[in-house]
Amino acid sequence: MTGYGKVTRDYPERQITAEIKTLNSKQADIFMRLPALFRSREIDIRKMMAARLVRGKIEVILSVTDFTGATYPDVNKAAVSHYLSQLRDIAGELKISSEEALVQSLLRWPEVLSERSQEIDEKMWQETEDTLIEAISRVEAFRSQEGEAIGEDIRSHVETIQSLLGQVDPYEKERITTVRERLQKNLSELGTLQTAERERFEQEIAYYLEKLDITEEKVRLANHCRYFLDTLAAGGTTGKKLGFITQEMGREINTLGSKANHAEIQKLVVRMKDELEKVKEQTLNIL
Repeated sequence: MTGYGKVTRDYPERQITAEIKTLNSKQADIFMRLPALFRSREIDIRKMMAARLVRGKIEVILSVTDFTGATYPDVNKAAVSHYLSQLRDIAGELKISSEEALVQSLLRWPEVLSERSQEIDEKMWQETEDTLIEAISRVEAFRSQEGEAIGEDIRSHVETIQSLLGQVDPYEKERITTVRERLQKNLSELGTLQTAERERFEQEIAYYLEKLDITEEKVRLANHCRYFLDTLAAGGTTGKKLGFITQEMGREINTLGSKANHAEIQKLVVRMKDELEKVKEQTLNIL
């Protein structure tokens, strides 16, 4: 969701500059710096940003340079005369000879500068809206270019998980065989067990081996990986959906680890988790 766009347009009566920055966020968090004249249009600008940019921390900076002087503040001559008279008296008492500093300080005094009453007409708003729309388009182009690179990176991590999952099979057969042989050896050493006790023990062994089976977890994880890649390829605003799929992938990988009972499978699981964390981090960048 990272993006940037800046547009400056010159019109006969004004120059309008729109700058938009976006960062990752779960919702549309919009911060705006607008000229006082545009406060009445703040809601319209917010709606425009949310509709086109959807999500993210969105910062909008709008500046307008008036070529006609119609929006520049007026100087209140009466206030200046009143303040300056008093400042001259004070300057005389303090033996301050330069009036330049006095005049500069006057501009910051209350009621010396007064904003002119003006409303945004349709022409000004149309020019502003066109500038904002072009800036949004540049943000979207920036996002699209970044998204292609992120998509390739995410795809490579998910494909690595698929590859690691395929490497589990040889160790799985070895693991079950080893566990079965160890349990059968222990059972043979208990030769004095009654028939009923031996049957019960064999049932427990079968149940234990069944609990160690990871076939379902492997199938579900493989399906989740394919679904993730298909959703990624479909495009659109799929960020939240991809986030949900990664949660399901994480559950299956964790279950594989808890049922592994084999050092090499555990190593593969750790590598899968590492790849999945990279996928989760990058998924945050997708709308």
